[in-house]
Amino acid sequence: MENPNYKSVEQNENPIVFKDLFYLCLSKWKWFVLSVAVMLALGVLYTLRTHPVYSRTASVLVKQDAKGNSMPTEMDAFSNLGLFTTRTNVYNELLTMQSPALMTQVVRNLSLNRNYYAPGRFYNQVLYGRTLPATVSFLDLDETESAGFLMDIGKDMSLSLSNFTLMGAPVDFTLSGRMLDTLESPVGRIIVSPTINFQSGKEYTVKVVCSSISSAVGAYCKKVTMSLKDKQASVIAISINDLSIQRADDVLNEIVNVYNENWIFDKNQISVSTSLFINDRLAVIENELGSVDERISSYKSEHLVPDVQAASSLYMQQSTTTNREITELNNSLSMAKYVRDYVVNEDNNYHLLPANSGIGSNSIESEIMRYNEQVLQRNSLVANSSEKNPLVIDMNEAISAMRTAILKSINNQIVTLESKIKSLEKEERKATSQIAANPNQAKYLLSVERQQKVKEALYLFLLQKREENELSQAFTAFNTRLITPPTGSTNPIAPQRAKILLIAILIGLVIPFGIIYLAETLNTTV
Repeated sequence: MENPNYKSVEQNENPIVFKDLFYLCLSKWKWFVLSVAVMLALGVLYTLRTHPVYSRTASVLVKQDAKGNSMPTEMDAFSNLGLFTTRTNVYNELLTMQSPALMTQVVRNLSLNRNYYAPGRFYNQVLYGRTLPATVSFLDLDETESAGFLMDIGKDMSLSLSNFTLMGAPVDFTLSGRMLDTLESPVGRIIVSPTINFQSGKEYTVKVVCSSISSAVGAYCKKVTMSLKDKQASVIAISINDLSIQRADDVLNEIVNVYNENWIFDKNQISVSTSLFINDRLAVIENELGSVDERISSYKSEHLVPDVQAASSLYMQQSTTTNREITELNNSLSMAKYVRDYVVNEDNNYHLLPANSGIGSNSIESEIMRYNEQVLQRNSLVANSSEKNPLVIDMNEAISAMRTAILKSINNQIVTLESKIKSLEKEERKATSQIAANPNQAKYLLSVERQQKVKEALYLFLLQKREENELSQAFTAFNTRLITPPTGSTNPIAPQRAKILLIAILIGLVIPFGIIYLAETLNTTV
């Protein structure tokens, strides 16, 4: 049996032990202060030596149709025929944006495999965009190779290159030269070019690191995260954590740009294939229709059964239209002759000419309007002075010249109208002679009847789709729209100084406490 007194003693010893431990720790408060101070110093040193990381986010809207699918492609031109069903959704576009192939294009476009750093007191500062004084072009370095070196730029644009590395192995080599020169180095030929941010008369020290394309793509694929903002929406949120705010913004924008470029390229590729298919089918159908026309024409000529009534109706309509045009031209010719006679009559030298007379020439009507304005000014001047006024004499000469020009224009218009009338009369006689002509007219009538046939309907449908396809290639819209440009706080997300210092304080308190507790636990002295 258990001794109840033993339990009572054990239960009463715990408060005494912890109380003694507390006073023991209190008596050694200097250890705690020293430990906390050391941990805080280490925490501060860690935050100072860690490069700040910034987070940037952009939102992209994937355009969709009314059915919730993304924008249709040219293959939808055949959806009415049931030939193709090439619908995609926003999840497919999300996977496309996350693909390493797209990121490879982004890395190449922005040269993200080449990184530049400025040696700092605690860490190397990233140089990019507005802070980058010069760029390096590797002419012989393969995309699978990595290299690096330290570059010192003098005030006179002189260069001193050292600390070369190739595929991670150091190379003992020092090189001197000038900017914009082609330099032979252990990593191949290189050219150092100043950027728009380069300040002459200032010295720079830049560490250049060129990694392989695949490693840069893998690194940025891990940095960039994408997700749908809402399952019911087609908005994709793209985020990136990077050491440079400007570079992060450029990466987000370039992802959208490359995606849109690939979308346009794919869409145009589909358009080209669609055009080839449509043109092939049009050629086949056109040959078939021509063969049918020839057979029908030969049959009606052989059996003397042309549709003369329809042909006669057609030519009668053409004759009526031609007669109406001839009548209109004759009216214009009559009015032109009337105006000419009016102009030729010297009694009307300083009278207004009829305007909007229906001559059928806007230029002549404009000349008549200017002439009438000049006559009105002349008559007004004569009424206020006399015909011997030098101004009146000059205006008389100008009016005479204008009247001569108008007469010449009217004569030319009369010749033109008579020529048109003769041409239309010739066409009218030809149309009249073709009424009830030979059976070959049946071939023309069949071109009207084709609209009722299946082949003609398909032919017209393909013609329409070909035009739509050509217009689509000329006016191609992007599949996405950037609704929220890259944004984010200018405060870094890492290192989190407050959290690190708090952890350092806790560790500084736990270490001496743990040592004291362990020492007391292992102490077996009575």
